[in-house]
Amino acid sequence: MSQHILFVDDEVPIRETLSLYFKAKGIKVTTAENGQQALQLSEQIPFNLIILDLRLGQENGLELLTQFKALYPARPVIMFSSVDHDPELLEEAHKKGAHAFMSKTEPLENLVKEVRKALLVPGSK
Repeated sequence: MSQHILFVDDEVPIRETLSLYFKAKGIKVTTAENGQQALQLSEQIPFNLIILDLRLGQENGLELLTQFKALYPARPVIMFSSVDHDPELLEEAHKKGAHAFMSKTEPLENLVKEVRKALLVPGSK
């Protein structure tokens, strides 16, 4: 069975680029542009992992992280942000259950490596 991730970001070019990139790596991707859409999709599709933008327009990705972890505690969530590694944000994300915190400025291959690492976590499949 192939891996399937949910990528949540409010920016269309980022969603499209990452979707194509992961598909080229053999990982199926479904995208959502906001929290409501992401939660609806997560009820319909058994995703192996979620990549979640920190800032979704007016929405707070950390609040959405809390909702995802309440619904799917074993499912890994990677926070993905244009905000550089702010120690306070990192700490808050980890306290709320984020598997990792990746910057949008990092090479995409680093994100792929983190996704593959997270998918090895027991209970993530």
